[in-house]
Amino acid sequence: MRALDLDAIHAFVLVADHGSFTRAADALGATQSGISLRLKRLEDRLGARLFERTPRLVRLTPQGEAFLPRARRLLEAQDDAIAAVSAGPQRLVLGISDHVAGPELPGLLARVAGQGPGLALEVRLGLSQDLLADYDTGALDAVIVRRDAGRRDGEALFRDEFGWFAATGWHHRPGDPLPLVTQAARCGMRTVALRALDSAGIAWVEAFIGGGSAAVAAATVAGLGVSPLARRTAPPGTADVGPRLGLPALAPSEVMLHSRLSDPRLAGALRGLAAAFRLPVAA
Repeated sequence: MRALDLDAIHAFVLVADHGSFTRAADALGATQSGISLRLKRLEDRLGARLFERTPRLVRLTPQGEAFLPRARRLLEAQDDAIAAVSAGPQRLVLGISDHVAGPELPGLLARVAGQGPGLALEVRLGLSQDLLADYDTGALDAVIVRRDAGRRDGEALFRDEFGWFAATGWHHRPGDPLPLVTQAARCGMRTVALRALDSAGIAWVEAFIGGGSAAVAAATVAGLGVSPLARRTAPPGTADVGPRLGLPALAPSEVMLHSRLSDPRLAGALRGLAAAFRLPVAA
């Protein structure tokens, strides 16, 4: 029997994970037509249709569902074989903006860790400007951060939309300064939010200053005040109160990838993470 094409199997798993031929192509650094061709050859080899495609949806067929765990095991066996004879584990040191990480971060990192047993992943969370400084000194292989107005390098991943979020049921007493929940003074989003309030002539007072997005989210859910947050990462139990309170609109922010990786495997792992970070797109 003719052997299965492991590159086609890899493409199949990526399409299944991302739910999109386009994002799978981004993860592999390939074209969408190239991914489609690989999948067509795999389906011909198996004699079964693996995906159902519509303009808005990519869904596994029953045959695809049955093949997926076996496809993963084939890729794992390949990784084990490569790791057994490789010179040693490879390390990817990645910085991710604390604001960008979001609640889906565990699942995204799992996709990178799934690149095989020979990959050691080190992730540092922090403020975008601090991570960019570490990247420029070579301390980080790559960073996923908010766009710095003074830089022209990097690859745009997606655009975050922002709002003014408070706990569901929270009410602001008329006449009182707006209580704010923010990160530390060096946070770029905090600076943007304060400038917007000052330009609109809205009085504010800092009710809580957190040392990270988890602390800010907790204080917002606890009802300590209003926080400028990306809609994508706003915690459950909160709602955008900006329109109700007449707060100024916050400009969207682009999330950028900066990388100096040249090793094909590390670059491939990073492409997979970058593709998973992108906003949902049509298949």
